[in-house]
Amino acid sequence: MKLYRLISIAWLLILPTIARAQTHTISGSLRDAATGESLIGATVYVPSLEKGTTTNTYGFYSLTMPAKDSITVMYSYLGYEIRLKKVFFNQNYKLDIALDPNSLTLKEVEISARKNGDNVQRTQMGVIDIPVKLMLELPSILGETDVLKVIQLLPGVSAGNEGTTGFFVRGGNADQNLVQLDEATVYNPNHLFGLLSTFNARALNNVTLIKGGFPASYGGRLSSILDISMKEGNNQDFVTQGGIGLVSSNLTLEGPLKKGKGSFIVSGRRSYLDILAKPFEKKNTTRGYYFYDVNAKVNYQLTAKDRLYLSFFQGRDKAHYTDVTGLQFGLGFGNSTGTMRWNHLFGQKLFLNTSLFLNTYFQNYFSVKGKSYTQFYTGIVDYSGKMEFQYFPSPEHRVQFGALVSKHNFTSSGKATGVPKDTSIEKININKIRPQETSEAALYVNDEWQWTERFSLNLGLRAPAYRTADTTYYRLEPRAALKFSLGKTSSLKASYTVMNQFLHLVSGSTAALPTDLLIPSTRVVQPQRSEQWALGYFHNFKDNEIETSVEAYYKTMHNQVLFGEGTQLLEQTNFDDVLVFGQGKSYGIEFFVKKNFGKLNGWVSYTLAKTTQQFDAINLGREFPFKYDRRHNLSVAGSYKLSRKWTVSADFVYYTGAAFTLPGGRFILTQGGSLYSGHYWDYTDYNNYRLKAYHRLDVAATCRKKVRLFGLRYDSELVLSLYNVYSRQNQYFVYTDVNLKTNQPVAKQVALLPIIPGVSYNFKF
Repeated sequence: MKLYRLISIAWLLILPTIARAQTHTISGSLRDAATGESLIGATVYVPSLEKGTTTNTYGFYSLTMPAKDSITVMYSYLGYEIRLKKVFFNQNYKLDIALDPNSLTLKEVEISARKNGDNVQRTQMGVIDIPVKLMLELPSILGETDVLKVIQLLPGVSAGNEGTTGFFVRGGNADQNLVQLDEATVYNPNHLFGLLSTFNARALNNVTLIKGGFPASYGGRLSSILDISMKEGNNQDFVTQGGIGLVSSNLTLEGPLKKGKGSFIVSGRRSYLDILAKPFEKKNTTRGYYFYDVNAKVNYQLTAKDRLYLSFFQGRDKAHYTDVTGLQFGLGFGNSTGTMRWNHLFGQKLFLNTSLFLNTYFQNYFSVKGKSYTQFYTGIVDYSGKMEFQYFPSPEHRVQFGALVSKHNFTSSGKATGVPKDTSIEKININKIRPQETSEAALYVNDEWQWTERFSLNLGLRAPAYRTADTTYYRLEPRAALKFSLGKTSSLKASYTVMNQFLHLVSGSTAALPTDLLIPSTRVVQPQRSEQWALGYFHNFKDNEIETSVEAYYKTMHNQVLFGEGTQLLEQTNFDDVLVFGQGKSYGIEFFVKKNFGKLNGWVSYTLAKTTQQFDAINLGREFPFKYDRRHNLSVAGSYKLSRKWTVSADFVYYTGAAFTLPGGRFILTQGGSLYSGHYWDYTDYNNYRLKAYHRLDVAATCRKKVRLFGLRYDSELVLSLYNVYSRQNQYFVYTDVNLKTNQPVAKQVALLPIIPGVSYNFKF
């Protein structure tokens, strides 16, 4: 608590007093000239004063400077032509600027690089912006572009099981990642049993991963924030685009509600595996699987100072299987989000965003095998509201403060019984599950201030509160980030962050599906908590064309939750008695090299890390490796523009195999025993073995050209890809068995994904 007080007092003491010298303010928004889309993180810079700022998540900027006869303001954004604006600086100005996408000539690209040193100059560390254009060019499984597959290629991020979209950041578990779509929470961002993400990449505007040094505006998770913004829609012209792939097809419609004032976008995607598999079904066997997702968004400028946004998202997966033996299986899960946001400008320095959210998630699984019936259900409904102010007193100073309130309704239950002989199976009645109601609130303030020419700091404080039926938790979360500039192209950064998490996702098996249950904090199940320290060196080369960084971190995690060993889930809504609690720690060093401009774009990342856990009730209280502890993790991703039509891309990954548990011995009994012919396996240590090292190469080629069909001219894109080019048999899991001839134990491996070709065709007109 002493550290909390020191940081809080320091934050109050260093709030700068704003000088009352004669100043003027330039403010406005930056947008794409062709579509009207907001440009997030674009640079606004005055070369003569060496002052600048960046746009916020709505494209808004504010720049206050000393009065002067005239100044030249430079507006720039990656992939767009620089625009210069000369201003006689004797009054306040409101300048809304539209930037044109560049023509991709080498000369223009080099010019754009010269002032893009944000990774070095910003105080915050542990942040990576993923260019959507590059994401669309990277190889993908079955021709499906995937946001979460790209996230797995970044430093500090570990992949889950083979081919899945699960990601684990700096030693944290999957539930410790906050995934937001237009500020609304998406609890399970997966399709196709985790092989694909639930996000249609062509409906996205911006993707940012934050893995450390979290601003105070973010909370509720320990490990990372994946902040995704949907496109706003083209406010200049009506556009139709879509794609046809091996697994699914998608279609997007967008256009102006009123040209230059408002726009809409509607995007949908559906798989057709259920339709393709129908002719191949065996007699007395029924099976089916499909997924779909829908994105919709409208925005409208009500006045010069007010803009309204409405956005909606829904994703669903449904699978079923029945055969002649009586085996039955069913699974359904999905997310829905709804967001209403209102932006308002108070003058030129104060920006307000007010948001209302509704998001839901459910997962329902059942199976009948022999005489056993199993069902799991988990669901959550959130009602939330948020109000955030952003104040821009000067180019060196930005203050952010706000409040968030949420109400959560949890409904989780599990059932494992025998199948009755004479009556039908009694499934869990979802409507009769008594929900656990909890509420959450938080106040926060964040102050980013460039103290001197070389030294800047970002100090924040978040105060969350969480109330459940039997207890209330109050917490303080100090945040601090410091930057010391070594020059215009290099800097040193350090950060300290405390995070709390009131939601727990507990898995009853080693797979991500189907037995994951969402459980809120209670008097027994205390909130998770983490502390993270990080130190980094950042340096750019060749006029900021090449970015490099080295970051080291140390993180502790408390009140981690698992099911106790041997837990059998019965129909109930209170899991306090079957959970065990422990702690974890993770530390490592991350190397990152990224090239942003020219014909060749991409990055190389390498992470050396270690993550361990310790539970008093597991492994005799001894420390053991976290399942997705990857000691070595190497990723290479890039694309190369061969010509105006053809682009080739590739990615390569190598990482240490996941930890898993193998028995140390066995007992042979003449009666009883396990499933394996009367053998009992003796498990002595937890996660005592590792799968073989994982490595894979993917390649893709994209052809873009103008096509004329029936007198209509449109843009076409053909994408050819190969996943796992040399068909590496990467282990999905290993299990133990007994050789019936020798009566000796053997370990067997299962590998799922060999070389997989992919093809997709996309169009836009």
